[in-house]
Amino acid sequence: MRELNPNAAAYAEKLRVRVCGICIKNDKLLLVQHDHTIGNKALWAPPGGGLHYGETMQQCLKREVLEETGLQVEVNRFLFMNEFLQPPLHALEFFFEVSITAGEPVTGTDPEAPADQQLIKQVKWLPIKEILAIPLQDKHKVLQYLISLDDLLGQDHYFITGK
Repeated sequence: MRELNPNAAAYAEKLRVRVCGICIKNDKLLLVQHDHTIGNKALWAPPGGGLHYGETMQQCLKREVLEETGLQVEVNRFLFMNEFLQPPLHALEFFFEVSITAGEPVTGTDPEAPADQQLIKQVKWLPIKEILAIPLQDKHKVLQYLISLDDLLGQDHYFITGK
């Protein structure tokens, strides 16, 4: 097994439910660059995070996007579900389309992690050309085989499986 980033160890060997936002504006996708996890130099992914007990998915997504990007969003339609399984990490991820209601993008933080163990490195709007240029292992599975950003909004299935 490849070595897990010690800063991600809190998420290891437990099933997490995550809620993630797909936000496209001016033909660019809002992405968060995280520090390396397993077998990569970084991990680019749509903003999102862990669902807390008693919290709705919409509340979670609004909170997570604000924490990670400084942006307030409206949660629109459900898009698809992804199972992320790369031991020792395992998550069920629910993706929703979101639109910005307020704020400017900033590199946020994970309030559960100490200041010296933050995984978030930057927040950027990226066009498809730049997303395609990111090494495969450095981007979230839902970004790996895109042809256009519209692919994220019009999945013909709701459950993405496999590695």
